[in-house]
Amino acid sequence: MGKSWRSLKTVAGFFSAIALTQFGVNTSAIAADTVVVRLGLFTESISLTELQKAVETGKLPGSLQSLSEEQRRFFLGALGMNIPMNVVTLDKLINTQIGTTILNDFATALARKDKAGVQALRAGLVLGSNAPQGLSILSFIAAYPSKRLEIDLPRAFAVAGNLNTAFWRTQQFMLAIAPQLDPITAHPRTPQIAFPFDPSQPGSAQVKILNLSLNDQKRQRQIPVDIYWSTAATPDKPVIVFSHGFASVRTDLRYLAEHLASHGYVVAALEHPGSNEANVNLAFQGKTRVMKPQEFLYRPQDISFVLDELEKLNQTANHPLQGKLATTNAMVVGYSFGGATALALAGAELQLEHLKQRCKKNLTSLSLGENIQCIAQELPENSYQLRDPRIKQAIALNPTTSLMFGETGLTKIQIPTIVLAGSADKTTPALTEQIVGFEKIPSPKWLVGIIGGTHLSVKDPSKTLDQIGQPNTPISGGEVVGEKAADVRKYVKALTLAFAAQMTPEAKNYAIFLTPDYAQFASTAAFPFRLITQIPPEAMAVVKEFVEK
Repeated sequence: MGKSWRSLKTVAGFFSAIALTQFGVNTSAIAADTVVVRLGLFTESISLTELQKAVETGKLPGSLQSLSEEQRRFFLGALGMNIPMNVVTLDKLINTQIGTTILNDFATALARKDKAGVQALRAGLVLGSNAPQGLSILSFIAAYPSKRLEIDLPRAFAVAGNLNTAFWRTQQFMLAIAPQLDPITAHPRTPQIAFPFDPSQPGSAQVKILNLSLNDQKRQRQIPVDIYWSTAATPDKPVIVFSHGFASVRTDLRYLAEHLASHGYVVAALEHPGSNEANVNLAFQGKTRVMKPQEFLYRPQDISFVLDELEKLNQTANHPLQGKLATTNAMVVGYSFGGATALALAGAELQLEHLKQRCKKNLTSLSLGENIQCIAQELPENSYQLRDPRIKQAIALNPTTSLMFGETGLTKIQIPTIVLAGSADKTTPALTEQIVGFEKIPSPKWLVGIIGGTHLSVKDPSKTLDQIGQPNTPISGGEVVGEKAADVRKYVKALTLAFAAQMTPEAKNYAIFLTPDYAQFASTAAFPFRLITQIPPEAMAVVKEFVEK
C-alpha cells in the first residue's frame, strides 16, 4: 500500500489446518493417490478417490468415521474448501518472506522434511492451484510428486490451523498493492526531517506498580488491575487503560505500560475474568465455556467500572494516586479482542444481525478472530451501544472487527482512533479485520501497517516466548516475537506515547511522530512501517475487489 498505506484452536481450525497442509507437492508426472494420516500410534491410509467420494457423499472413509459429528462436519468442510488464489498470485506469494515461512512450517508436517520436501511442497501448491476448481486439498494431493503423502496430523493442526480464507485474501491484497508499498518508487523520499527527540526512549521517571483487586458486586466480577505510575504523574495527562487479548492476561503489553509510566502517565492494565488465560484453562478442563457471549458486553463494562474505582482513589485522602488521575479524560489501548473492546468504548456499536447469519454457516474458513466473534450470536439483542464518554482517544492493536460491528457499527466512533495491522497476522487477518473496518471510522483516524508483523509481534516478550508450543494458545509457526520483534515494539512505544500526548499541553511537540514521515524514518529492513489517515481511492478499489470475492 506504500502510497496506499502511506496517502483453543477450535476443531474448525484444526481441520482447516489439514485442508492446507495436504496441499503438498508435484513437480513430476507422479501424483499422490494415497494419503497416510498419522496420529500417534494411529495410522490411516486414504486414497484420493475415497477423499473425493467423501466430499460428494458426506461420508468419511475407514476409522475416520469414528470422529464426532462436529469433527466430521469440519473435516468435510475443509476438504471442500478452496484457497482464493490463482496460480500466478500463489507463485508470487511463495517467493516472498511470508510464503517461505508458510512453506517451511508446512514441510514439518510432512514425512519429507528435507529441502527436497519443501521444493516438492512448493511445486504441489502451485500446480494444485492450476486445477479448474482452484487450489484445494484434493487438487494439492493430485499434484503431489509422490505416490504417497504422509502427514503428521497433530503437527499439521498446529501449523496450519489458522491459515484461513481471510489470511489468504490479505496476502493477495498485499501482493496486488506491492508497488505502492515501496516508498522509494511509489513515494519519492522527502528531504530528511530532523526529529526533535526519540519518543521510543524511556522517560526519566521511576516506574512503580500498584496491584489492586477490584470487586464489581453488581456483576459479580473480581477484576485484577496493575497500576503503572510514578511521582511525575499529573492530572493534565490522561489515564490510560489497557484491555488484553482473548485467553491472555493483563501483562500483555507490560513493556508499553512501563514506557508510558516513565513519561508521567498513569496506566491501568486490567484483566477480564471471563476471557482471560485462567478462564480458557478451565475450559480445557471442561469446567466452563471458553467464553460466554456476555463477555462482549462485560469487557467494556469492566473498563468503565475500573474508571469508577480509580476516581474513588483519586479522591481518597493520603492515597499515593490522590489528585493524579484524570479519569474523565482517559485513553484506551486494546490488543486483539481487547482492540474490539477499545473500539466499543470509543462508540462502535455491536451489530449482530449479519454475524448471526454468517456464523450459522460452515465455519471451516473462518479465522480464530472470526470464530471468537461468532460467540456473540447467542446474545439476545441485535445491537448494543457501550460507549464510555470518559474515553477520549482509542488505540486498537490487531483488533477483531469483521463481524461484530456489522456494516455501520464502526461509523459511530466519536473520538480520535488508531488502528494497527500486521500484514502476516493469521489470527486477525489485516484485510478483513482492520483495513476494511478502518475505512468506516470517521476522522480523525490513523491506520498503521506493520509489513511482516504477525499477531503476537506487539506483545510483551514475557507473554509470547513462554506460550509457543503450548496446547492452549493460538500460536502456530511463523510468529515473529521476542527479540525478532523488538523493532515493532519500539515503534509501538513511540506511536502510543505521541498519541497520548495529543491530550496534553505537549501535543504539538509530539504531533510529528504521528506522520507518514516518521513511520518511514522508524522503518527497518525487517519491518517497514506505514501510516495513513485515509485509504486512497485506488487502494480502496483493490480492497473492495478482494472483500467481494
